[in-house]
Parts: sequence; C-alpha cells; structure tokens
Amino acid sequence: MKKDNSIRLFHEAQQYIPGGVNSPVRAFRSVGLNPVFVKKGRGAVLVDEDGNEYIDYVGSWGPLILGHLHPEVTEAVRECLEFGTSFGAPTERETVLARMITEAVPSVEMVRLVSSGTEATMSAARLARAYTGRNKIVKFEGCYHGHADMFLIKAGSGALTHGVPTSPGVPAGTAAQTINADFNDLEGLEEIFRSAGRDIAAVIVEPVPGNMGVVPPQPGFLRGLRKITEKYGALLIFDEVITGFRLSYGGAQELYGVMPDLTCLGKIIGGGLPVGAFGGRKEIMSLMSPAGPVYQAGTLSGNPLAVSAGIAALKALGRPGVYEDLDKKSSLLAVGLAGAAREAGVEVRLNRVGSMLSGFFTGREVVDFKTACTSDTRKYAVFFKAMLEEGIYLAPSQFEAAFVSLAHTEEIIGRTVEAAARAFKAVAETEDFI
Repeated sequence: MKKDNSIRLFHEAQQYIPGGVNSPVRAFRSVGLNPVFVKKGRGAVLVDEDGNEYIDYVGSWGPLILGHLHPEVTEAVRECLEFGTSFGAPTERETVLARMITEAVPSVEMVRLVSSGTEATMSAARLARAYTGRNKIVKFEGCYHGHADMFLIKAGSGALTHGVPTSPGVPAGTAAQTINADFNDLEGLEEIFRSAGRDIAAVIVEPVPGNMGVVPPQPGFLRGLRKITEKYGALLIFDEVITGFRLSYGGAQELYGVMPDLTCLGKIIGGGLPVGAFGGRKEIMSLMSPAGPVYQAGTLSGNPLAVSAGIAALKALGRPGVYEDLDKKSSLLAVGLAGAAREAGVEVRLNRVGSMLSGFFTGREVVDFKTACTSDTRKYAVFFKAMLEEGIYLAPSQFEAAFVSLAHTEEIIGRTVEAAARAFKAVAETEDFI
C-alpha cells in the first residue's frame, strides 16, 4: 500500500498547521502512524492521495449516516449554491430545518442553529445557568462536550473535589464550576447533589457516550438522571451531537423515552457540513437574545449550504425502514467482529447501540470511563494498523466510535469481517511481545 503522498503532505502540513492537523485525533499519534490524507469519498469508500481505497467506518466522525456524496444531499447543496453561500440574514431554509428538528426530537419546542457542537453545548450551559440562577455544571468522566473551557475538566481526587483543567489556558476558577461524576453511577450523582445541589444549574451527558468508545447507559440510568435533576431543580442537558438522528429519528431521547430540558445537536443535521443546534422548552429558549437577555450570536449560524444539506439528510432519514436497516447491518458487523475475535483467541468486549459500536481489548464489561481505560491500547494500535493495511478505515483511537452508514452493504460488511479475522490474528501473534 503506497503512502508516499500522505507522508509528503503531512510533512508539509506540519510547517503551517500545529501538529499538521486541524483536529488532534487526526494525527494518528495514539496508533503510532502518520495520518492518511483523504482525496475523495463515495458511498462507504474513501480514496487517499496515494490512490488507496478504504471502507470507511469513521464517516467524518458520525455525520455521514447516508454515506459520502449522497445524491440528494449533494443536489441540495448544488441548488443552494446557485443563490449564494452566506447572507448573514434570515432565510426560509433555517425555519424549515428548525421545524423539522422540533417535529422529530421529542423535547425540543424551539431551537437555535449555530455552527458547531461546541457552540451548542457551551450555549446550552450558559442558558441553563441563566434559567436556574446557579453556577455549577455536572458532567461525566469520559463524555466529551466540545472544547469550551468549562468542559475541558478532569475529575479531582474524589467525587466532590474541584475539577482540574485538562488543557493549559483553562482558568482554575472555571474548573471550579465544573463537577465530574462517573457515568452509570446514580448513587455518586445523588451524593454530589446532596452536597452541592443548590448551586448546580445542570447535568450534561452524552446519553450514549461515543468519546470514550461506545458505552451504553445501564437500565434506569437516564431515567435516574431525570429524577435527580427534577428533585433538585437543575436542568438536564442531553448532548446528542453524535446520537441525534443516528440512534433513531428522534435521537437517544426517543429511543430511551427520557425527556431532557435542553438538547444539543450537530453532525447529521448538517448533512456533512459544519452545523450545530441547541433547543428545548419554549419557556427556557425564550431567554435567548433577542427574545430574552441571554446573548449568543454567530455570523454563519444557519448557513444556507449547511441547512440545505441538513434538510436533505433528514428527509432521507425520515423514510420508513431506515433505522431498521441500519440496526440490521450494525448487528451483522458486531456479531461478525465478535466471532472473528473469538476465533483468533483475542479477548474483546464489543459495545453497540444502534449504528454506533466499539471494540475494547479487555475482558471487563465497559460501563464507564474507568473500565474503558482497562482496554489495551497497544493491541488496538496493532489491530488498527492491520485493518488499515486491509483497506478498512477505523477511528485512529481506541476511545472513539465506529459508525455504520446506509451506504454499507452486507457485502461490504462481510469483507470487513474477513479483514478483521486476519487483523485479530495479527494481534494474537503479537500478544506475547506487548
């Protein structure tokens, strides 16, 4: 497999871009390789700058649930492009997408469009603070909510200690307003609220985390979050940037039947273009400027190209049988991967919810960040490299999700499982040396 062009391009990029990439995980550092520079994609396949083809399970980190260059999405963008790229003024398309979101997502009565998931989560947190008149935000260890200061916080030495910044540049005072809890631990969260509940504005959570690998909520966990937040007068924020329109048309909240106060969206609602959104009950959203005093603004919010792509994507996802098809294909892949690992004698824990899945190289059940970290990342690096050589493009990090799209056929999934069987054997052969 030729890699000359990717290596050359990465070397050049490092002269102008910090680390040579515009988002850290793209650098392939955790798997010990140079990144693949992509030239184009179609359906479930990527082609790199050296002409190598890969079956893609990253899907631009989740947005491409329809696959690359879906004809309805590209046609919608092409038609919009004839009228202009950006106006900084209201357009009808914004209202169309907003209406589609409110009709689909159970808890959302009003929605504000922004340009990224980070914008959505930080704005939702500000709104929660304004609505409740409180300061602190509770997040869960291993859940990622973008790179706003308040979310780049790791846990202190105990559940009730102040958080610690995970990045230079995050003020200690900001960290002090964020409390970390353990995912799937309701008793720990109750303890936090008993101690600090009067100053907790909101709990924010990925209802199905995809940023420590896929970790399903335990039965009753999301309902427990709803009960605890209601008990103490705090808001519940679902970060559905990944899960929105992926696990079902109404997202994780529809799948699990739990209604948050605020919902953050992104990825799929832009059809592959940059977008974000946050929404919730009218009484809360009406606090947003210019209707209310909570300020938020963005020059490219509701960009017509992104909105047009999003409308086309949601129309395609709203057709009968779409999510049943995705679930069937994803189950086929998960079962095949589990069987291939077993056959090779490699211990792997496979977690899947809908069309999101992760394999952890551990014998423990993965239910939170601590158990996710028991996965042997060196084995994942071996597996990743072997799969890449087989033409299978996975996330270059153990702690990310794989995404199945409608463009993945059963034949493609079969080829993936065959490649995985060889890759797991490569892991087994190197186990004694790791």
